[in-house]
Amino acid sequence: MKFIGAHVSASGGVENAPVNAQNIGAKAFALFTKNQRQWKSAPLTKESIKKFKDHCAQYEFAPHQILPHDSYLINLGHPEKEGLEKSRDAFLDELQRCEQLGLDRLNFHPGSHLGLIDEETCLKNIADSINWALNQTKGVTAVIENTAGQGTNMGYKFEHLAYIIDHVEDKSRVGVCIDTCHAFTSGYNLLSEEGFKESFKQFDEIVGFSYLKGMHLNDSKKDLGTRVDRHESLKSVGFIGMVPFELIVNDPRFDNIPLILETPNEEAWPDEIKLLYSLIA
Repeated sequence: MKFIGAHVSASGGVENAPVNAQNIGAKAFALFTKNQRQWKSAPLTKESIKKFKDHCAQYEFAPHQILPHDSYLINLGHPEKEGLEKSRDAFLDELQRCEQLGLDRLNFHPGSHLGLIDEETCLKNIADSINWALNQTKGVTAVIENTAGQGTNMGYKFEHLAYIIDHVEDKSRVGVCIDTCHAFTSGYNLLSEEGFKESFKQFDEIVGFSYLKGMHLNDSKKDLGTRVDRHESLKSVGFIGMVPFELIVNDPRFDNIPLILETPNEEAWPDEIKLLYSLIA
């Protein structure tokens, strides 16, 4: 079954996210469990946790249909001790919030070397950070998102994702999320059926579909291989077009995971969700 939705607002409390997802016709959703632009936020209250779980049950959102995202400030590959420790503490807090909410995965951007260390050292830092946090939590899978490779961001090659996974001790608690915009602008040609199949053949050989725990379905404002992260709406003037999205919704390898829109026009999400479901043969 396909679970398609969007990254909805949790403004006013995390308990509002499943309500907002239901209101746009979503069968999956993503959310921030805290302010994504701040290092620290107030703890979740017992009332918010209960209402979140009640609303998820009411609208039939199971944990495997929900893809929480951590703070954009976190850099698990940080080259400096202070920045790395601050990021690790914040990542641990995010995992613990997911535990409290009964969620089974946390999506995050892997990290950046900031031009101060080599790529392999950065990737090793990321894996060590994941191990450190997983050892202090239970039940939540760390889901690494591929990146566009903008600036000094790691994770723009499938090989980067595989390296991190190889160095995570508990393989049962690590996975990946593939963002279509990021994959395209990092150099994977999704424009044609042939290009799509070749890209995901590489993904399966290098990473493996068993690690796929979610997807972000976005068109791109920037062209193939530009390594710039700018999302665009579906059926727009984006560079990707609809071919890969039609292939995704008709491919059983993408079943039973959250397929999340992060397209820029929130008002279009109900129509984009309907569009994607209409493409299922």
